[in-house]
Amino acid sequence: MEASSAGRRSGRPPHRAHVVIRRAVARDAARLTRLVRTSRAYEGPYAPMVAGYRVGPDYIEAHRVFIAADDATGQVLGFYALLLDPPELDLMFVADAAQGLGIGRLLAAHLREEARSAGLTGVRIVSHPPAEGFYRSIGAEPVGTVRANPPAVMWDRPELLLPVPVSRRRGE
Repeated sequence: MEASSAGRRSGRPPHRAHVVIRRAVARDAARLTRLVRTSRAYEGPYAPMVAGYRVGPDYIEAHRVFIAADDATGQVLGFYALLLDPPELDLMFVADAAQGLGIGRLLAAHLREEARSAGLTGVRIVSHPPAEGFYRSIGAEPVGTVRANPPAVMWDRPELLLPVPVSRRRGE
């Protein structure tokens, strides 16, 4: 199970140099669903939000979903989903065993490049409250609060905007 295993056969977590980011495919759906449902970030009062959550093959095919994986083992270390219209980070999860390895920052950098290549100037993020600090650390700016919407979401969530700098052409 990707979300709870520690990494390579040696038991050590993967080194960042061995991480690749690839486009998710339909057959990744079960692994991504498992990562979401077993995330320690959604324990306690947050658990009901992901208890029945499903990342289906149809979702993967309809959106820009990217996976960070251990190049040697294929182990899923994290993923994100970028919606283009309107521009929003719909999902970003890092496996519990991969926390603190820079996987989130790697995914965020990839997200920015994807957004830039799609011509976006910013990406909305409605953050899980404990993740707000991470998003601010990568440059997202607070723009408001999305109020609770029971029974689906029982708590207010920070709304942020991640600026996407326009790429400069050579010689400018």
